[in-house]
Amino acid sequence: MLLGIDPLLGPDVLYVLRAMGHGDDLIIADANFPADAMARQTVFGRPLRIDGDIVSVMKAVLSVMPVDTFVDDAFGRMEVVGKPDEIPDVQREVGKLIAGTDTKMVGIERFAFYERARKAYAVIQTQERRFYADFAVRKGVVPPDA
Repeated sequence: MLLGIDPLLGPDVLYVLRAMGHGDDLIIADANFPADAMARQTVFGRPLRIDGDIVSVMKAVLSVMPVDTFVDDAFGRMEVVGKPDEIPDVQREVGKLIAGTDTKMVGIERFAFYERARKAYAVIQTQERRFYADFAVRKGVVPPDA
């Protein structure tokens, strides 16, 4: 255990979050996401797992990782197939974590999301069982005074 670090963030996850650089993507996904297949194609090369719901995991990750502010698609959600403008409750809940910031959640079509996942630095799979709890978060920078 470490002071000030959410206990959901285990050693492998902390290693990945620290190793990622500005502009690297992190996929945080639900229990149904093809995490193993996608993660094999990422920089890290294997899936990370966190035993928790998507909101708790996202909150833990965002407590230590800044989101990129130089691009418009730094915080993406997988769109509902056939209903790209629909935002499920689970996505609304995650969206509240970035409310009040300059970051906006953008929709990403399902197969485009899979392509982004393949190019990501790493994939974290959660135990979230609600559908469409799949997010892509691009790492930002830590300023000198932080």
